Amino acid sequence: MALFIAALLGSTSLVAGAWLDDRAIDANPGRALATVTGVSTFRTTVDFRDSEGIYHSPPTGLLYPTGLGEGQRVWVNYSTADPDLVKVEGRRWTLSIIPALSLAVVSVLIAGLLWWAVSFFTRPRFTKS
Repeated sequence: MALFIAALLGSTSLVAGAWLDDRAIDANPGRALATVTGVSTFRTTVDFRDSEGIYHSPPTGLLYPTGLGEGQRVWVNYSTADPDLVKVEGRRWTLSIIPALSLAVVSVLIAGLLWWAVSFFTRPRFTKS
């Protein structure tokens, strides 16, 4: 049960975190043309120059990087208060809903299967004598 609750909290946090990041960017918006410098399993990195001419390469990578390739140039929105918080222009927090729902559905299926297995194998068996 604890793992099931943790998985549901994780899926909720996935959406809430994306919403908070978008809200922070929208509160202090900046726009720049970025170059994708690296694409890996866990992170897509970019380099961009802000409105003051300072180059940034956020260590945590780019938000909503699906479909980008190394060397590609893409417009990004970033928070002028925290230039390490950057996302692909036009992409919103709503992109996190499908992965979060997928995580929740898989968690419910696994928890349901385990619940059934525990109740089936621990049920007392009556035999005719």
